Amino acid sequence: MLDARGIFGCSIFIMKKTLFAILAGAGVIIATGCVSTVSDTHTLATSWNTDSVSGRYARTPDEVYQASKDVIQHNGVLLTEYIPHDTTNDVRSLEGRVNDNKVWVRVTAVDPRTTQVDVQARSSWGTTDVDLVHELEKEIALQLAR
Repeated sequence: MLDARGIFGCSIFIMKKTLFAILAGAGVIIATGCVSTVSDTHTLATSWNTDSVSGRYARTPDEVYQASKDVIQHNGVLLTEYIPHDTTNDVRSLEGRVNDNKVWVRVTAVDPRTTQVDVQARSSWGTTDVDLVHELEKEIALQLAR
């Protein structure tokens, strides 16, 4: 008499383990997604927590944009500067990397004397880093105060 359980017992365990790994991987893929950035682009997201901070300053858009650029370059690497599609020249954006996080900065003219800056950061795994966002926004404010 053949003992099928003794022969196939190990392979059935491996098949169950493989099936569980495939289902877990599919769950991770479904749980992740894309989020919009403050610069009207999209990026990977594995968490949907708050990832951006805004600040308003009584300065011109050019002054705030230059301060934002200086802060990104001082803390990391500036990757791109651009004007988002379907906007006027009163809106400018930056993208950079700080502490292995992607950082986006959007500078928008609210009125001729007030400018809003939006700072957003996400890690390469798509998680948020609110502490870094707050720090960069404060550094922009300090740069403007100089």
